[in-house]
Amino acid sequence: MDTAQTLDRGLRLLTLVADTPGGLTVTEAANRLGVGRAVVYRLVTTLTEHSLVRRDSGGRLRLGLGLLHLARRAQPLLADAALPALRRLADQVHATAHLTVADGDEAVAVAVVEPSSTMFHVAYRTGSRHPLDSGAAGRAILSDAEGWTVSTGELQPGAYGIAARIHHVEGLRASVGVVALAPLDPTTVGPLVVTAATTITTTLT
Repeated sequence: MDTAQTLDRGLRLLTLVADTPGGLTVTEAANRLGVGRAVVYRLVTTLTEHSLVRRDSGGRLRLGLGLLHLARRAQPLLADAALPALRRLADQVHATAHLTVADGDEAVAVAVVEPSSTMFHVAYRTGSRHPLDSGAAGRAILSDAEGWTVSTGELQPGAYGIAARIHHVEGLRASVGVVALAPLDPTTVGPLVVTAATTITTTLT
């Protein structure tokens, strides 16, 4: 029971640090977790040994680089979960479908599916990055709306995009979208993109 409680507190501390971009002190962490400072010090020591948490020059707790390793391992799992819905969306819309996640102030494509029955389509590489506030995929991630976001020629001249945010998946800031070389009808394509986002959300929760 003690081991389970320690693990629970460690995970809660890690989540707390992740949700506090400016970092927090040991005292602040102890107060918010409802435990003593000595408990937090022990948790921080263990998390630091695994590079999951670090202390900056001011002594504030911040995320460690070890999380990057875990994130890289998680991305293929995320992509695999999204592929069936992306395949269906790409073939429904006859356009390239993609799953995009936020990485700092950038949007990163972690899964891309090209349509199987078109002569021409947008070539969009997995790992492609662009500013989070540009393009339908990035702006959908930033939006709290339940609908879809449209872009025209923002990332590539002549390219049209529609994207919808994935909601209600803890710790994930992501969107599903399509991009095409011809204008897309938002009233037709938008609901299909939202449905794909909802399907992926269900798969991940």
